[in-house]
Amino acid sequence: MITFDSSRPIDVVPVGRIAIDFNPVNFNEPFTACTTFNKYVGGSPANTAAGLSHLGIKTGFIGKVSNDSLGDYVVGYLEEQGVDISHISRCQGDETLGLAFTETRADGSTNLMMYRSGPVADLQLSPEEIDEEYIKKAKCVVISGTALAASPSREAVFKVLELAEKNQCVIVFDIDYRPQTWKSDDEISIYYTLAAKYADIIMGSREEFDRMDSMTASSDYDDWQTADHWFKQRAKIVIIKHGKEGSRVYCSDDSAYQVKPFPVKALKATGGGDAYSSAFLAGLLKNFTIEQSLEMATASASMVIASPSCSSSMPDFESLESFIKESREAYGKVISKIEKDK
Repeated sequence: MITFDSSRPIDVVPVGRIAIDFNPVNFNEPFTACTTFNKYVGGSPANTAAGLSHLGIKTGFIGKVSNDSLGDYVVGYLEEQGVDISHISRCQGDETLGLAFTETRADGSTNLMMYRSGPVADLQLSPEEIDEEYIKKAKCVVISGTALAASPSREAVFKVLELAEKNQCVIVFDIDYRPQTWKSDDEISIYYTLAAKYADIIMGSREEFDRMDSMTASSDYDDWQTADHWFKQRAKIVIIKHGKEGSRVYCSDDSAYQVKPFPVKALKATGGGDAYSSAFLAGLLKNFTIEQSLEMATASASMVIASPSCSSSMPDFESLESFIKESREAYGKVISKIEKDK
């Protein structure tokens, strides 16, 4: 269904946002009571890159960061994780990294406060900084929807998409909706829809899919119909997430799966989606079945939401296998097939 070119030296190249997460030392307290925070590398593509690298996947990155100590920190961290940083460029002005503060509430919900006003570094990535030779080396690129929110990053992403399509590179579109940068619902729908038409794999929440093409946002459009809509474009796998209920995964061969999360005591609601996507792609790249890849994905997501950080809590393969084995024994199967209505 998804075929990767085994001759290429880089497995996956995520494209887009690198940021800084500040998570509280004391979870489940109101933000006003938190005085101490730990600093982590954040941003969905950066988290995904870390997750892939932790699982032994050869990972690159295309992005832009601030020309200051925070930029040094995020680039240094990714390099330490084994990510190729040769195509992370630096801003030359006063652009800053995006910041995110996490508040975890006693009821288990998470309030993510993002600061992306002014010239934010990741959105300064320009088309001139996209190297076709680098794309040619990759089996797969992962596009983050946030990178479509403004120019010149928007044009840079579409250049990546054109080059990836030209060079038979698998394209993954992670919708990654973050409202802080977008200007209007029409803008969101237009650029998400245009990007999704290139994708072999599309993943996002039900709400995120509803922000795309108006055909899929109809109140009487169910998940199967949404998936079928994108299969008529290019997609081969469509993953629609439903929060605590888990996810539903649809394939163009009419197979489909209900994926439940492994039960854990969650510390936060962030990072699980990035853990899911990185483990799922790692499974596909390792030639696992789609069910095995989905089990890895939901296990990784559960592990990360039960951990204090996102990027640094992404599991390695050994710890992921151990978690899956223990969780299977305790909870049984979390993957089941969905039959399509005829």
